[in-house]
Amino acid sequence: MKAISLLQAAGAIACVTFALNVNAQSSAVPSSASETVGQHIDDGTITTKVKADLLTAKNVKSTHIHVHTRHGVVWLTGTVPSTDDKSAAGDVAQNVEGVKGIKNHLKVAAD
Repeated sequence: MKAISLLQAAGAIACVTFALNVNAQSSAVPSSASETVGQHIDDGTITTKVKADLLTAKNVKSTHIHVHTRHGVVWLTGTVPSTDDKSAAGDVAQNVEGVKGIKNHLKVAAD
């Protein structure tokens, strides 16, 4: 009976470990767990500025763009209608003060 319980516990641990590893590999945006409070506030400010600039940019259709910032690096995810919108969104984000880099993972939606 103890052997079965031990095997069940080992199996459960293996499943959780596998799930966490898959999630870590598939996540486009890194976790904020290692950030300090100051970094988190700075990243939040950058995210807010990028979102605001995307909304006011006349050359970007930004209704489906998601913005995340970690350690000054901005991740753009979501969909845009054209490659021009994807490029313009990256340019808008790059011009925000405090941005150290851009990870443009926007997908161009088929019409």
